Amino acid sequence: MSESSSTTNPPVTPPAPRGSVPRRHLLSALVQNQPGVLAHVSGMFASRGFNIESLAVGETEDPQLSRITVAVWGDDRHLEQVRKQLEKIVTVVKVVDISREDYVERDLMLIKIKAPRALRPEINALVQIFRGRIVDVSPDQLMIEISGQERKIEAFIDQVRSYDILELARTGRIALVRGDRPVGDGAEEEGGAVPQTDEGQPRVQGHSEL
Repeated sequence: MSESSSTTNPPVTPPAPRGSVPRRHLLSALVQNQPGVLAHVSGMFASRGFNIESLAVGETEDPQLSRITVAVWGDDRHLEQVRKQLEKIVTVVKVVDISREDYVERDLMLIKIKAPRALRPEINALVQIFRGRIVDVSPDQLMIEISGQERKIEAFIDQVRSYDILELARTGRIALVRGDRPVGDGAEEEGGAVPQTDEGQPRVQGHSEL
């Protein structure tokens, strides 16, 4: 008696909807220089359950305007809703998710470490490798300034942990879109390609690999 067998293909899991996977977003908000604007912007994220990873604010080329740069994790759909809600605030001029663009990003750090004289030559060599500079010297401490991409800052912190970090301060991320292409001109909707890494993240260019 013969026995027939049949193979059943495993069920195919449909792909996740576009934008449903949380990723890091960098939002740039151009706002009027008025009291309470920063509280309104940060409060919008808090009210929707987003944890702000980094926030930096400062004047622009126009002294009446400031730029707030917010780094936050979330999916595209929810972040787009927040972006549209932010633009409804009267004092907010424009909000753009520049993580969709080709942009240059920087972070600035001041770090104070314990530095006995015997160790200063090797610490100075490390500072040179990371293209930083020593901005203050005391009998047993050094204050170092480092700027660059986030991973460069994190790598330097890891390298100097063994010297005993006394204090550390960072500005948070600031970023501008490259070139003269209008920011948020709808390249994605028109099929324009945004440079990406192997993990599918927008590629940030113009940094030292450190």
